[in-house]
Amino acid sequence: MKSKPTRKKPDFSKLALETLAVRAGTRRTAEYQEHSEAMFLTSSFCFDSAELAADGFAHADQGFIYSRFTNPTVSMFQDRLAALEGGEACIATASGMSAILTMAMAHLQAGDHVICSRSVFGATIQLFTSILGRFGITTTYVDLADNKSWQAAVQPNTKLFYLETPSNPLTEIADIKAISKIAKKAAALFAVDNCFCTPALQKPLELGADVVIHSATKYLDGQGRVVGGAIVGSNDFIMGKVFPYVRTAGPTLSAFNAWVFLKGLETLELRMKQQSQNALALAQWLEKQTGVERVYHPGLKSHPQHALAMRQQKEGGAIVSFTLKGGKKAAFKLINQTKLCSITANLGDTRTTITHPATTTHCRVTPEARKAAGISDGLVRIAVGLENINDLKSDLVGGFK
Repeated sequence: MKSKPTRKKPDFSKLALETLAVRAGTRRTAEYQEHSEAMFLTSSFCFDSAELAADGFAHADQGFIYSRFTNPTVSMFQDRLAALEGGEACIATASGMSAILTMAMAHLQAGDHVICSRSVFGATIQLFTSILGRFGITTTYVDLADNKSWQAAVQPNTKLFYLETPSNPLTEIADIKAISKIAKKAAALFAVDNCFCTPALQKPLELGADVVIHSATKYLDGQGRVVGGAIVGSNDFIMGKVFPYVRTAGPTLSAFNAWVFLKGLETLELRMKQQSQNALALAQWLEKQTGVERVYHPGLKSHPQHALAMRQQKEGGAIVSFTLKGGKKAAFKLINQTKLCSITANLGDTRTTITHPATTTHCRVTPEARKAAGISDGLVRIAVGLENINDLKSDLVGGFK
């Protein structure tokens, strides 16, 4: 009997991002050799003997036992995202916020200190201040773009640096390399939320970050379908600290959602490139509109960190924020007269969304904190999708009359 020829597997370390987004992490069952990734909708997995079951539970990170912490579809998503970010390992979670919580709970303990940018998602501030604060973990909030403020905030018990870049909603840019040096000197873990850029536009690990956080709900899915999160980093941190926490606490990503994310990753590079180009064109147009006080987009030369953004990002991203001279009244008028844009706080969709941050995404943040973060009542955020740019301009132009 002739032996079956076996093909060599590709060297994924030598493949481009577009190829990794389609091919990395794929697992095929031996019996069916399916081409598209299989969806394993099962709560548990069987063993051929009691001995194998005992061995499986003893080495839970090496096989599939129970879908609370090991599932083939979820593993494929984790492996693919790790490959895209350039990380050694990844753990997926039920949401972006659960990814932040999981990272924090796996790393921090009572008495530890966190340094966090003021310019982060409102729920992130609530998590660090109101929830982790109950357990004796303190947080100091600093100016994202002021490297000296990060250094000045360091305490002997500082264990975590946390930021988003670009920030939500003002698209401020942090100097990842510079802040990583401060974090390393302080012997603190440095985590970067890469939600706005994704690995298609930015690689925080290559710039010195220790951990990358994702709300996969946004651009990784790309079509507003499911909720999920992810943590990417070294094998020691992810499998040594994060995996044991997820196994016990269970902030688990479902297999169905993981499968949707896998499909989303296949078009990630194409979507991010086009949506970023649409966003820049819209931002340039908005700068010319009467009634617009200021426009925020890293691709604009008027952006205070434009040069830095162009060094560490491939494109400016798909988020455009702008301040209207008429405050909240003008912002609501503009939003309400749109017919095409979706009025929703979510972002990362192929369909353009529009929102008023002060009364939605950051409504639970105190007025003082909003003011410190630059989130005024006249601020509007648009997450630009894949529609024709002229159609988007036409949808907005009535609000400036």
